[in-house]
Amino acid sequence: MACEKEIWQKIGEGFVQEYYNQFDNTNRVALGNLYNLPFKRIKHIITEQDFQPTIDSCILIMVFGQLQVDDDPPMAFHQVFMLKNQNCAWACTNDVFRLGIHNIPV
Repeated sequence: MACEKEIWQKIGEGFVQEYYNQFDNTNRVALGNLYNLPFKRIKHIITEQDFQPTIDSCILIMVFGQLQVDDDPPMAFHQVFMLKNQNCAWACTNDVFRLGIHNIPV
């Protein structure tokens, strides 16, 4: 019998799905104001996601995958989010993003 997922894992999975769906499939004008995104098309392929509750009732999320911007080749990335429950809604209080380009010759 499979164990039921913890509530923090369900919330984390829902956040990851919605975040990357919004990022990949909607008008990113509002996101551009936050991130200064110059590309026209992006696609995220999520290969792994991990979720952990914190002692102060937050949820730590780590996402691994590949992304493709416009016609560039896919690049590895990882991203970390911290979610906090504020007034019965989850808010992203931290977002750390890194491309896996450290081993690409310049």
